[in-house]
Amino acid sequence: MSRENPIIEDNIKTAILVDGGFYLPKARKAFGDKTPKDRAEEMYEYCTRHLKEHGHRHELYRIFYYDCPPMNKTVYHPLRQSNKNFASSETSIWRKDFHNALKHKRKLALRMGRVSESRAAFVLKPDVTKKLFNHKIQLEDIQEQDFYFTAQQKGVDMKIGLDIAALAYKRLVNQIVLISGDSDFVPAAKLARREGIDFILDPLGHHIKDDLLEHIDGLRSCDSKFSNKNK
Repeated sequence: MSRENPIIEDNIKTAILVDGGFYLPKARKAFGDKTPKDRAEEMYEYCTRHLKEHGHRHELYRIFYYDCPPMNKTVYHPLRQSNKNFASSETSIWRKDFHNALKHKRKLALRMGRVSESRAAFVLKPDVTKKLFNHKIQLEDIQEQDFYFTAQQKGVDMKIGLDIAALAYKRLVNQIVLISGDSDFVPAAKLARREGIDFILDPLGHHIKDDLLEHIDGLRSCDSKFSNKNK
């Protein structure tokens, strides 16, 4: 069976799993900035496109959306020599409103991890650090754009893997669509396929490593603004 021309069965029940940390920047690049409510509508509508395949309409089991609550910590910026309060930032407020909008969607479940606030920090970019220690620039040459903010997510990948396993072992669905580009899900994809689940990956045009491409049944994106090719 080719991935381009799959055999489509009737009475397919589909679960759609969305890696929020992956979807949001991709959607912003493709569709521009939107209000939290409009972004929630867009994401939900995009997911439902996966229910239409070669003239067949699948039944939606549930959309699972995985993300972390916005961080409430105050983080020190070494260049500004001042603290930034993330709880009151526009990004945090937008994220909270977005999550609240998703809660009102039918057949949508939020799966929330957490941010490791103890490891949140403004970090000097590697290329800038290299120039600094090679004496190509001086400390006084460093600017604000030379830093990036990092905060590690906890529990999101685990929740995705556990849900894939539960859906497969309990025979709750016939098909799983994963919107992500992370090869960490290879073991979960392999497990689902061994249990007879049709496993579809939507990488939103993101390049997919061979070790993930090898263990899926189909590669599909549902908007022309995302490339359907693995490039």
